[in-house]
Amino acid sequence: MSKYELAVVLTTKIEDDQRAAAIEKIKDLIARFGGTVTNVDEWGKKRLAYEIQKMKEGFYYFITFEAEPTCPGEIEQRMRIMDNVIRYLCIKQDA
Repeated sequence: MSKYELAVVLTTKIEDDQRAAAIEKIKDLIARFGGTVTNVDEWGKKRLAYEIQKMKEGFYYFITFEAEPTCPGEIEQRMRIMDNVIRYLCIKQDA
């Protein structure tokens, strides 16, 4: 199993409980495809480097997990259609 880090930026137009539900949904996706979440780091509301969909701020989350090499692709496919996700990036961490 390889180690990965998933960076997620959520919109600021949602409530706290909706944000928590979105992160739980992402964690469930990781678990469904055989991954194990090791850490969720919430950075809070930060200013975006550039405007995305007329938004200047977003909520940043960094999720580290261990999974098989096919898991990140499956997660990215499903995150692409999630409404509250502005941007995401999944990278493999060095051993």
